[in-house]
Amino acid sequence: MTSLLTRPVLAREEWAALAEEHAARADVLTADHRARASRAQKHPVEDFLFTYYSYKPAILRRWHPGPGVLLEQADERVGWRWYRAEGDRVEVDAERFRTEKGSMYRGIVNLLRATADRPAQFGCFGLHEWAMAYRADEVRHAVPLRLGRDGTDAVVDAHDLRCTHFDAFRFFTPEAVPLNRTPLSRDDRVAREQPGCLHAGMDVYKWAVKLGPLVPGSLLLDAFELARDIRTLDMQASPYDLTAWGYTPVAIETPEGKAEYVTRQRMVSERGQALRRAVLAAAAGLDDTPGGADFLPSRSVL
Repeated sequence: MTSLLTRPVLAREEWAALAEEHAARADVLTADHRARASRAQKHPVEDFLFTYYSYKPAILRRWHPGPGVLLEQADERVGWRWYRAEGDRVEVDAERFRTEKGSMYRGIVNLLRATADRPAQFGCFGLHEWAMAYRADEVRHAVPLRLGRDGTDAVVDAHDLRCTHFDAFRFFTPEAVPLNRTPLSRDDRVAREQPGCLHAGMDVYKWAVKLGPLVPGSLLLDAFELARDIRTLDMQASPYDLTAWGYTPVAIETPEGKAEYVTRQRMVSERGQALRRAVLAAAAGLDDTPGGADFLPSRSVL
């Protein structure tokens, strides 16, 4: 166990200021969504971060220091779940969280580690959204298709579907499922997830939320910002016409659009890998470099 003398100690004024700054940053990130929600207005791009992931803005406001940080004069946090007193100071009870969350915790760590250790692939061109609209009578979003139904189907027919993310693949239309290069299932997620995938990058936010107090507040908000930026690219490259909402299409059916998509995909993949390793280092106490730890025993792959 790390000596108390070598662990960071934050005076109340220090950690209280960090918590206040964190809440203010979270409020800025969620301001537009909260304003729309108050008017019962929907947004085809930004609502995804609050509906698909189903985490309320309030979750983003709660600041955690992460494991190994001692808070002075933080008696109110002793009553928080997964916190404990350490003498006259308070800290995150990381071991209790890991024990109580059991297979969920191990499944998340295994998935993050497997993804971090795998080389990124950049040949999918965001066609998962197209596959979800392929030969469909109804589409997932209440906005028009940029190329119409026949044009959308033609793009799918002209490309090799290379989706590696089960939670995208499971929304493919029945006609698109057999077109994917590799059949995917929930059980092989750890074996398939790779860091070039946009949805794997967005999911770093989901895993950060699920890991709760093990993830420092700054990492949680960084993961949310990454998810927001990836969602923007995801929908710009989709078959939907979002120009009325202020989004310029990334026309992946053209050579120029493919080049733009891959350039931006590489950028968000690099951000995702950095965050993925930082979350691992905080949550599991693992070396934040590839191959830094063996997989934890678990049947759960989430």
